[in-house]
Formats: sequence, C-alpha cells, structure tokens
Amino acid sequence: MLQDTQNVVSGISGADIATAAKYLAAGFVMAIGSIGSAIGEGLVAAHALDGIARQPEMEGALMRTMVVGQAITESTGIYSLVVAIILLLVV
Repeated sequence: MLQDTQNVVSGISGADIATAAKYLAAGFVMAIGSIGSAIGEGLVAAHALDGIARQPEMEGALMRTMVVGQAITESTGIYSLVVAIILLLVV
C-alpha cells in the first residue's frame, strides 16, 4: 500500500501541479466574481423596487437607472470571466 502511494506521488510532475493550480485559480476567480456581481445586482433591483413602491410616478426614471446599474454591476462578472479564460488559456 505504501509503495503504491509512493509510485503515485513520484508520478506527479510539476506540470500536473501547475495545471491543477490553474484550474483552481480560474474556479476561485469565477466564484468570487460571480458572487459579488450577483449580490450587487440584487441590491440594485431591491432598491429600485423600493423606490417604485414609494413613488410609482417615478417608475420610468427608476427603471432606466436600475438598468444602467445592472449593466455596470454585471461588468464585474464579465471581467472575472475574462480573467478566468486568460488563466486557463494563457498561463
């Protein structure tokens, strides 16, 4: 049993470790970027709905502002996707 473990460990090269680290890093980048973006988008939508509930006559202006806020917040998720792709393809 111990010999089998030693054979497996001796068969792992530096390239294998670098590949594993690359995939883990890309996963962490997407996880953190997606969580932050989703929380931000939820807050933008919640506050816009609060404003519409308080002042229904401002619905048009609040919806435009909400859409712009959603787009800006989503850019963080897109940037994290770009970084993850760069990690996978270039590194």
